[in-house]
Amino acid sequence: MANVNVNLVVNPQLLRAAAPQDTVLKHLGALSELPGTWVGSGFNLISLPDKHENKIFRLKLNATQETLNFTEIGAPIPNRGSAQDDIAFLGVHYFQLVSDAVTHAALHLEPGMWLNLPSTTAPAEPPTVVRLATIPHGDALLAQSDLVLEGKTAVMGPPKIDPVDSTPFTLNQTTGARQNETSPVYLQPFTQTPLPPGIPVGSIANPNLVISNAIRGQNITNTVVIRVNATPIGGINGTPIAPPNRPNNVGGIVNIPFVNVNANANSFSAIFWIETVNNPDNTQFLQLQYTQTTILDFDGIKWPHISVATLVKQ
Repeated sequence: MANVNVNLVVNPQLLRAAAPQDTVLKHLGALSELPGTWVGSGFNLISLPDKHENKIFRLKLNATQETLNFTEIGAPIPNRGSAQDDIAFLGVHYFQLVSDAVTHAALHLEPGMWLNLPSTTAPAEPPTVVRLATIPHGDALLAQSDLVLEGKTAVMGPPKIDPVDSTPFTLNQTTGARQNETSPVYLQPFTQTPLPPGIPVGSIANPNLVISNAIRGQNITNTVVIRVNATPIGGINGTPIAPPNRPNNVGGIVNIPFVNVNANANSFSAIFWIETVNNPDNTQFLQLQYTQTTILDFDGIKWPHISVATLVKQ
């Protein structure tokens, strides 16, 4: 067979080859410390429909152990523009595995991505971060920071971790404000369900107590805050309150029909804190804490599903 010379011309912008790692990390912004493996523990609280037991719901509580792996996406991701020029950005993909800390039974697994988006002119938006997640109950999540300061904020010292309220609630139809349930039918399990081993008293009412206690006495010198939302409601995790007919139009959740009918997941809010911790010998390590709330709708009530964790980078 005769030798054939083929000259292949490749546009570098179409090659999408990975840049050197230090260049990639520089363009990840607030996500730059995420690549790697994080291991730790936390707490999970969820109200589950329980019709087969002739109950409205049951409260499921778990002390958790977790592994969270992040890997940088080395090549730029292009989004094609029509109203403005194309944009390109970088991100990380992740895999989360959560198990019960006592039985070691699997509770949750989640593949997804975080993206670090540049500012745009059409639409006119500041730089933001986006979390994409696939949940094996049949849910797909897109959560985005709605202000640049919510997307990435570096603060000196430890994080400010406000309480989060696990009480089931409805919304005021005029103002959109949260109205907590007062009926003993809904509240009794929140006062009488035993806590898992190692979870501090008061954590059912305020699961963020678990992560606040975890950093008590630590010397945290710097914290990067990443907050993302998907159609947030009720002022959860500091999100704005909007009337029901004017929801905060950020991101969204898509569910299979079974989830929509039985326990509709329709709102999400999360805060991640990436913390630099100083040891007594002046060495440092990185720590990741998060609190996230997903709202489940059933029986005409909104039920906060709250997960928190404290993870250390390996």
